[in-house]
Amino acid sequence: QTTSSTLKGAIQLGIGYTVGNLSSKPERDVLMQDFYVVESIFFPSEGSNLTPAHHYADFRFKTYAPVAFRYFRELFGIRPDDYLYSLCNEPLIELSNPGASGSLFYVTSDDEFIIKTVMHKEAEFLQKLLPGYYMNLNQNPRTLLPKFYGLYCVQSGGKNIRVVVMNNILPRVVKMHLKFDLKGSTYKRRASKKEKEKSSPTFKDLDFIQDMPEGLMLDADTFSALVKTLQRDCLVLESFKIMDYSLLLGVHNIDQQERERQSEGAHSTSDEKRPVGQKALYSTAMESIQGGAARGESIDTDDTMGGIPAVNGKGERLLLHVGIIDILQSYRFIKKLEHTWKALVHDGDTVSVHRPSFYAERFFKFMTNTVFRKNSSLKSSPSKKGRSALLAVKTAGPTAAFSASQLPSEKDEAQYDLRAARSYPTLDDEGRPDLLPCTPPSFEEATTASIATTLSSTSLSVPERSPSE
Repeated sequence: QTTSSTLKGAIQLGIGYTVGNLSSKPERDVLMQDFYVVESIFFPSEGSNLTPAHHYADFRFKTYAPVAFRYFRELFGIRPDDYLYSLCNEPLIELSNPGASGSLFYVTSDDEFIIKTVMHKEAEFLQKLLPGYYMNLNQNPRTLLPKFYGLYCVQSGGKNIRVVVMNNILPRVVKMHLKFDLKGSTYKRRASKKEKEKSSPTFKDLDFIQDMPEGLMLDADTFSALVKTLQRDCLVLESFKIMDYSLLLGVHNIDQQERERQSEGAHSTSDEKRPVGQKALYSTAMESIQGGAARGESIDTDDTMGGIPAVNGKGERLLLHVGIIDILQSYRFIKKLEHTWKALVHDGDTVSVHRPSFYAERFFKFMTNTVFRKNSSLKSSPSKKGRSALLAVKTAGPTAAFSASQLPSEKDEAQYDLRAARSYPTLDDEGRPDLLPCTPPSFEEATTASIATTLSSTSLSVPERSPSE
């Protein structure tokens, strides 16, 4: 009902006020109660002593968990002034709705951030998720899960419009020759006729199996890094009872791009470079699986725009942009009903709505066996020289990543198993024990644990440990 321009204006005014207001408050550790704070400010159209005058109807702007989200932005290397500049300085660009969710999507003009409207239930679920999300990011900043930078609500004319600010997985400046939304399910997972008529359609699982039977080949190091990241992310999602998420995959075909250029006779390479804006730390696919930037390494991604180098069945060079999307679906009553009903009519195992553990297992298997393949003949890309040692699978000693018998031989296709991850060892991350691929506890456990931690850290007595302990 609210016109898009009004909504965009209200979002920009509200974020400008709340981020500016927050920067005057001192930095501090995030406490348990910070996840439940909601700040609210009224914007009358004639302006007030706190807010500027504007051309829209009066509205109220709510900011959820401001201190917690400030911490997340900091963790991803986003400075407050960059965040404000991206979101509030230039007009937001509305995207034609890519999903069936009915959400509105906006992208900032520097391509860094996506703003998506979410339903009340999803916003509520994200709030509940925050303490666990916080724990997971601390243990594990390399992740393909969405990066949430803020949750806001615009109240106007008796309507509540909730929006979440996230990382943008598919930069508009890089031409995506193919786009897929993959769930690992085959039931009705084919792009509709209407979708295929679009200039840039989003294909689904059955289209992928049909059009790319050989999958996408990655060099061994990159494949291993991607598998580990997917494995951890799936276990995290499962532990929060989340399902129905998808892997959004954008494929930029370097060879096809060069052919197109030659046929046009154009020599412009300007569209290859990222627009001059900030460069958020974990915003690209390559950084999400390597996480090197966290340790201050510069990642050489200018040549690839942060895409993951791969090769298709024809041997063409590709850059992949990937991320897990739609994680705000909790496996609650509706989903259970939907699955029971579909399972009566169809084969239950191919239906996309499933119990979280089954969903995670099927999703992981599909990604690591069908979509991404390890190609032993590919050489590591130059940007990973420093990291190949880090990601090399260690086969000696008790912390072996695979036992020798599990090591995939060149001949047979390795079947990767999500459950093996329970005992997955640490990536010996240059002495970073905080990057252990841990599965976080359930939300309830996380909440009690963090309250306990908050309480125990306030008491000063530390029990003596005996040497035997």
